[in-house]
Amino acid sequence: MVSGTTTAAAAGTWVLGDRTVNRLGFGAMRLTGTGGMGSGQDRDPEQSAAVVRRAVDLGVNHIDTAGFYFSRSARANAVIRAALAPYPDDLTIVTKVGPGRDLETGEWGDWAEPDDLRAHVEHNLESLGLDRLPVVNYRSNGRDDVPAAVAALARLGEEGLLDHVGLSNVNAEVLGQARAVAPVVCVQNRHAPGYERSDAAEVLAACAEAGVAFVSFFTVAGQAREGTAQEQYDVVQQIADAHEATPAQVRIAWTLALGPHALAIPGTGDVGHLEQNVAAASLRLTDEDLTRLSRLG
Repeated sequence: MVSGTTTAAAAGTWVLGDRTVNRLGFGAMRLTGTGGMGSGQDRDPEQSAAVVRRAVDLGVNHIDTAGFYFSRSARANAVIRAALAPYPDDLTIVTKVGPGRDLETGEWGDWAEPDDLRAHVEHNLESLGLDRLPVVNYRSNGRDDVPAAVAALARLGEEGLLDHVGLSNVNAEVLGQARAVAPVVCVQNRHAPGYERSDAAEVLAACAEAGVAFVSFFTVAGQAREGTAQEQYDVVQQIADAHEATPAQVRIAWTLALGPHALAIPGTGDVGHLEQNVAAASLRLTDEDLTRLSRLG
């Protein structure tokens, strides 16, 4: 297993707007439950806080979260605040807005209209205990309102509520439309060996050309989405065995090899898994490994 004293810095850095982050970050969705956002088994908030603190100890300075990441027992933003506030100066917290979820019942509702995004931003500010949000991603759902949503977030930025705008779940055309309205610092899309969007290469190239970070989610879970104890592809396990690594580490290393603008945000609620994930920052796959993994589908 790839381990040792590796920190997130071994993955190299990228700049989100005016903030430099290590390309290996941390996703907060699984801080609240084994399946995330109320599915699976709930997690102990104190244990989850220990995971967040350990992530920062290991050099993680980019945490991805959302106000709608919560279960019956824990809310990701509250866990992050309890673990880290007052926050380190070099920590970049990225939030997502757009999906509608009742903060009391947890039930999913209508997608936010652009004019509704202020309430989403203000909720993240309050729950995280921040005066400004470093980056806010608008999570699209195939709607045609992305330019309007970006414009709304840009106005909130002018008011001092946030610094930078990002996108989630968009194609290259929508990225271009959004950038015509306001600067965009990142695109967060589903991406993993064997579980890529059909337009993954196009979006990756568009981000590289524009100097926009490409941040993948479901990197470790892959096709299973919510995670599984067993790797679903033999080739991933074979490459892991050859490098004395875990399949999760191979998946993370593949993501980081997509380009200098590619960022990974694997999430977990377990300290041991976190340490393994961070150690993947030093794993370098061969060209043959990368080709084999890219052929999965």
